[in-house]
Amino acid sequence: MIELVLTAAGTQRVRFAISPLEEVLGAVQTLLGVRGHPAHLPWVSGAPALDVPELAAVLSARHYITEFLSPPPAGPETTAEAQLRAVRATPPHQVALELAMVDADLSGLPADPAAARDLLADQLETVWHTLLAPQWPRLRELLAADIAHRTRVLGEGGVATMLSELHPRVRLTGTSLLVDVRSRERLEIDSRGLLLIPAVFAWPNVGVVTVPPWQISLLYPARGVASLWTSVQDAPEPLTEVLGRTRALLLTTLDQPTATTDLARRHGLAPATVSAHLTALRGAGLLASERRGHRVLYRRTDLGDALLVGKL
Repeated sequence: MIELVLTAAGTQRVRFAISPLEEVLGAVQTLLGVRGHPAHLPWVSGAPALDVPELAAVLSARHYITEFLSPPPAGPETTAEAQLRAVRATPPHQVALELAMVDADLSGLPADPAAARDLLADQLETVWHTLLAPQWPRLRELLAADIAHRTRVLGEGGVATMLSELHPRVRLTGTSLLVDVRSRERLEIDSRGLLLIPAVFAWPNVGVVTVPPWQISLLYPARGVASLWTSVQDAPEPLTEVLGRTRALLLTTLDQPTATTDLARRHGLAPATVSAHLTALRGAGLLASERRGHRVLYRRTDLGDALLVGKL
């Protein structure tokens, strides 16, 4: 059990972030069979072969796979490129410390920590471009939707309600956040606060970053993974007759808050076209929108849900 004590300073800085490299690590572990949601099977069956033996060795561990290979992101807009720069800047002594904690055979890695770090960073970059970058718009859309949902819960019910809904192994008791994992630690969240990172490939696990000097972070499975690799549902014919094909398709798609550019990419439409249709649907009360950083996310309203299922 890990106990994270929510100090007065730490409670004021609970925030969310997206970690592209955490998805790289999770994707490789899914291919290795270390973890994996059944919903990922369609993706696994079509994934290309990878030649990253040293990275695979690290990620074959069952209990600890390092922190420096997925440094805590700055926020929801963090890029893989920024994280890769941080990996390559990790001090050799930190690399040596964390690699020594990995419960796997790492004899194939260079003995020099700096050389091992650079080799692993190169392999991370290869996996990113080969495996994750082509799918990133879809993955990022799901992660942004999870953050939007948690943020609404935070605003409506407060920190305690939001934290209690993250994962069955996470519970808030008094001023402590208890995480039911194999490790045994008690840590106070410092003035940097608690970083919450949703992850597509995390299921069924929850993880905690506790190794100094990294910010204390909680990684949890993002919502909506079960439908991630399924094809987009066709709009019901009666709805298409009323709204038109494109507006009906957009309304049907918006089970999770989504940005205009992501919808355009998913359906092969021009962003301006999508924007015009979303504006019309919002004007009719079928969609609501909210700003998240530089992105505006759209979601169905209760009225939109009712229209979709034919209850109007």
